[in-house]
Amino acid sequence: MVRTPARSSRAAASAAAPPTAGPSPSGMRRVVAASFIGTAVEWYDYFIYGTAAALVFGPQFFPQLSTTAGTLASFATYSVGFVARPFGGMVMGHFGDRIGRRAMLVLSLTVMGLATTAIGLLPTYDTIGVWAPALLVLLRFVQGLAVGGEWGGAVLMAVEHAPPGRKGFYGSFPQMGVPGGLILANLVFLATSHGLGGTAFAAWGWRVPFLASFVLVVVGVVVRLGTAESPEFQAAREDPVHEQGVRQVEVAEPARLPVLEVLRQQWRDVVLAGGTFIGNNALGYIFMAYTLSYGSTELGLDRDLMLVLVLIAAAVWLVTTAWSAALSDRFGRRRVFVAGSVGLLVWSAAFFPVVDLASMASMLTGLVVMAVVLGFTYGPQAALFAELFPVRLRYSGSSLGYQLGAILGGGIAPTVATALYGIDEATWPITLYLVLVAAFSLVCVLLLNRRPSVGAGTAAVETAAT
Repeated sequence: MVRTPARSSRAAASAAAPPTAGPSPSGMRRVVAASFIGTAVEWYDYFIYGTAAALVFGPQFFPQLSTTAGTLASFATYSVGFVARPFGGMVMGHFGDRIGRRAMLVLSLTVMGLATTAIGLLPTYDTIGVWAPALLVLLRFVQGLAVGGEWGGAVLMAVEHAPPGRKGFYGSFPQMGVPGGLILANLVFLATSHGLGGTAFAAWGWRVPFLASFVLVVVGVVVRLGTAESPEFQAAREDPVHEQGVRQVEVAEPARLPVLEVLRQQWRDVVLAGGTFIGNNALGYIFMAYTLSYGSTELGLDRDLMLVLVLIAAAVWLVTTAWSAALSDRFGRRRVFVAGSVGLLVWSAAFFPVVDLASMASMLTGLVVMAVVLGFTYGPQAALFAELFPVRLRYSGSSLGYQLGAILGGGIAPTVATALYGIDEATWPITLYLVLVAAFSLVCVLLLNRRPSVGAGTAAVETAAT
């Protein structure tokens, strides 16, 4: 890579990089649909594990343990997926930066679908003993590998296809796929649980959402195969100088080892990006997974009611994600992100005091407000992370940042929350934990706010990002 001063870098890039024709309106619609549908299907697969971990995996795979210990063990297997996610991000990021984004997205969705279907066929502890939890852990690890490579590719396909000045909004479609997958997962679980009844659901009905994944994955793969490769990735491969980054000039040759190169050149950006996501992801998984278990087992609320409340909040999260991303195109990525992070810190202190009132109204209030602040930190994230890195390192850099935050945030949050509650059966230790991680993320957001964007593709976007 050739390094030049910032001003000459921009000038050289402007002179040497011919404009790249954007996709047609129908092509953009296919990209947006593939970004949302594929991501929603992949996260549906990921989330049904979390729902099952909260509701049924304890007695099915850890029957020899107490209720609390079984839930803790169930969430521990849930966390294994997060351990795998950075490895998936590194492997698929490597090939995504070298051979293209689309191929990795098809691969990640296929691997996820096979692992999820296998969980639906897995014998329980009563049938094969300790092999049951061992195989469950293995399949959860495979799920983690798949989703670890999913996010970076889906986000970049949307952001790199977007027209100037709309990268935040277009980047929100794969982000909306996360609450979309949560909604789909909870709808399927709610329908299965309500339709079969509690006894049949606990015995075998929980398998239905996992087996249904096979059909959904086939649909998602077909949609993704119908999209074109990222135009910015293609341009970076074809043009001697492509980037308009403020510190670097792109060359046509792809990075030999993108992960090592991005860590060598921009390790601070990777670390800070990951730090900004810890609070969002920790509170997000408390919202999506732990609250289901806590509300039904500790507060005595009906399980189906809890699923409905999470569904409502997830719909709010989806809408807020798109709204905040559109605002970031107008007012600046980082301004919106800071506002969301402040809201996240405030509500992390209030969430469990509100939820512990143990009524439907208090639970709904706690979840809906949480969904709003999550949306405001999740919507601008796709474009913000993408704009931190040049095209040739972007899949690896954005994936590493995202997965670092995921493993330190949501990867341990349900397990930590279950363990903290077990100390004296009170939620104040969980609240303290959430406040600390939210405050840490806010500090990282403010520090990241002071660093220039490297990979912004146009002057308009670069201005919006600051």
